[in-house]
Amino acid sequence: MNTRFSVATHILVILHCQDGKPVSSDVIAQSVNTHPALIRRILTQLSRAGLTQSQLGAGGGALLARPGSTITLRDVYDAVDEDGDLLGVHPGPNPDCPVGRNIQQTLRGEISEAVNALRIQLSQKTIAALAGDILALS
Repeated sequence: MNTRFSVATHILVILHCQDGKPVSSDVIAQSVNTHPALIRRILTQLSRAGLTQSQLGAGGGALLARPGSTITLRDVYDAVDEDGDLLGVHPGPNPDCPVGRNIQQTLRGEISEAVNALRIQLSQKTIAALAGDILALS
């Protein structure tokens, strides 16, 4: 497991809360408490998925490409799981072992079912709704 989904969601909530004002990767990185290069990599994935866009020049930065009320957590998950590796199966188990020979096929089926259930659940919440939940805690 990795934290791309969590970081990507964090980025989108920040952008949503800025009401159309661009935010630099440095400012986002301070909130996430990580390096701006990681933020830029994830912003690239989010941009490819049509969730963010960049405004160049002085005062530029990242913006939502569409309203936060139309971006679901499933959209975020799909954007950062481009390679289907958030719940990957380890490569190269021993084919001479009965478990090693069969674990990948069996585990892939279980993971597929879990990912399908996860996507359904993530479809129920938008970035705007999540931002509301977060602001209610402040």
